[in-house]
Order: sequence, then C-alpha cells, then structure tokens
Amino acid sequence: MKAVFKPLLLAGVMACATAAAFAQAPGGPMMGAGGPMMHEGMHHPGMGKMNPARMQAMAERRQARLKEVLKLTPAQEGAWTTFTAAMKPPADLIAKRPDFAEIAKLPTPERIDKMQALHAQHSAEMNAVMEKRGAATKAFYATLTPEQQKVFDTSTARHHRFAGRQGGPREGKGPVQPQK
Repeated sequence: MKAVFKPLLLAGVMACATAAAFAQAPGGPMMGAGGPMMHEGMHHPGMGKMNPARMQAMAERRQARLKEVLKLTPAQEGAWTTFTAAMKPPADLIAKRPDFAEIAKLPTPERIDKMQALHAQHSAEMNAVMEKRGAATKAFYATLTPEQQKVFDTSTARHHRFAGRQGGPREGKGPVQPQK
C-alpha cells in the first residue's frame, strides 16, 4: 500500500504545482480586462519587450555578417541592396496597431468579430510581406555562385532553425556548420 501511496501523492503535488503555475488573476495579460494577449509592449517569454531599434540593429549586424561571409563581388552589390531592402520590416507596423482599449469595450460577439477581422487583415499583410521577401531572396540567391549559395544556405538555415539543432551558434559566430 505504501509503495502506491507515495507516487500518487507526488503526482498530486506536481499537478497542484502545475495548476498554480498556470493560474492567472483576472485582468492578466492573457485575456482579462486588458484585452487579448500580445498587445502592450509585445512581450514574448524569454525575449523581453520588443524594441524596434534594437531589433533593427540585430538585423543589420546579421546582414553585415552574412555579407562578410558571402564575399560579394561588385556585380552582386545591386542584388544585395534590393535583398536587404526587402528584408526590412514594414515602416507602419507599429503605427497600425489596433486600439485594444476600444476593442475591450465592445460586447463579446462584436469583439470576436473585430479581432477576427483584424487577424485576417494582418495575415493578408504579412503574406504580402513574405511574398515580397521570398521573391527578393530568390532573385538575390540566383546571383550567387554555387559556393556562395552553400554559405547562404547554412547561414540562413540557422535563422530559421532548420540546421538540425535549435538555433545553431550565437550571433556573430559565423555560419552554421553542418552536423556530422
């Protein structure tokens, strides 16, 4: 009897601890009176608050490192400029944020409809941005030599977490090395 009781007690304690960890006071960041998750400050766990200037600086460092390892020729500079311009985030991204205080005042059915409409609009805009970036990347990639394409593939796979391990080396450490 004792052998069964101890694991059950431990499982119960762990379940209570898990429930307490996920419990949230009303009005918290998920759905309370403050509105839906991901509005004020755009906070992602482990990432801190998004700072557009800091994000832009990181993107520029990543692009500078990529340009350095690609060893571009003068003939490729125009394609590089077009590629990096397409990678910049839309300038009006922050300005177009909805007024969550106004949305929170709506009755639930209207709030749901409003959020669905905003989501559909945002999805369409992001799809257009992705298509533009994809076309620019393919056009730039076509200007690269086969050796540069290999470097580009390994360097950009790290950014998209396709390198076979989570994230690869940290910023500034060079392109991802293939796993053996």
